[in-house]
Amino acid sequence: MRAWVVNPVSGSYYPTSWDDWETRRPEELGLDSAMVDEAIHYASDHETPFARDLARRIATSVAGKKCDDGEVLGPTRPRGGVNGLVLKDGYIVAEWGETRRVDMTFSVSKSYLSTCAGLALDDGLIRDVHDPVGLYVKEGHFDSPHNSKITWHHLLQQTNEWDGTLWDKHYSAGNTDDVLLEPKEPGTYYEYNDVRVNLTALSLLNVWRRPLPRVLKERVMDPIGASSTWRWHGYRNSWVVMDGLRVQSVSGGGHWGGGMHICSRDQALFGLLFLRRGRWLDRQLISERWIDMATAPGDVNPVYGYMWWMNHERWPSGPESAFSAIGAGGNYVWCDPEHDLVIVTRWIDPPEIDGVVERVLSGLK
Repeated sequence: MRAWVVNPVSGSYYPTSWDDWETRRPEELGLDSAMVDEAIHYASDHETPFARDLARRIATSVAGKKCDDGEVLGPTRPRGGVNGLVLKDGYIVAEWGETRRVDMTFSVSKSYLSTCAGLALDDGLIRDVHDPVGLYVKEGHFDSPHNSKITWHHLLQQTNEWDGTLWDKHYSAGNTDDVLLEPKEPGTYYEYNDVRVNLTALSLLNVWRRPLPRVLKERVMDPIGASSTWRWHGYRNSWVVMDGLRVQSVSGGGHWGGGMHICSRDQALFGLLFLRRGRWLDRQLISERWIDMATAPGDVNPVYGYMWWMNHERWPSGPESAFSAIGAGGNYVWCDPEHDLVIVTRWIDPPEIDGVVERVLSGLK
């Protein structure tokens, strides 16, 4: 029996599950189908240069860095081809490729990770994002005079400048380049860094006292009707003993393997939840306060929020209010509140995402 799919207050449509999702012709929702088709063709013609063998791609990438050893620590899988969806007003108006296929999604994982922080704030497990993390985490990672200054806000905006080693990886191994910079004052410098993101995951695990995939499943993915096929992995050496139980700390990306492995339809549900400001039918799964905080421009880097990317001319064709979860290899969950649009793309050449956005928006009547 079909579940309730329209919020009686807002009138917004919600799919009942990842596999029970109403499709509408673009024209029914004010879109030109020719332009939507053009967007699909454009995406399909601009596949990422990433090799299909992602294990080899990851090993080669990290082995080429002076500050890394090239060791892959977490699960990988061969990637699929270009695929994606366009949602308008919650309905599917376009779908192409294998959208039910589970693939690595690299740093889109970070947006799931920051959501676990938002839920902790909503529940009062974190009292204030400007609290020092060391008030909550007593494992030694925040004991030094430098690291003791790091707040949750710094971790989530990647301005923490943590100094240390985690899961046998020195913080410099997580840098996006090969320049070894001495840590700066926390909160003064933005640095995209997977070692420090993995520290965020471990810190949240210490707050929740149970695996983050379980938190995400119970609080977000099950309520929005996601599939049972997604998996959030850590590394073979990222296990800790917590309250007498052995628990794996997950990774916030696929830099050394691991991270979120998920299908495009589940990604679209997650994007729609954020587009609807954390509300799903009659339930507020994530507070509106957190949605605003997560998608606000950062203090140091205005393009980056709490592990979500802001527009600020990143996608010239899109409105300033657009935001996106982004992962290496052309993985995007692009959200446009102004036009009630979600665009999910997998394995598109990253510079070409704006070409897809431009064509979809050009089709608005």
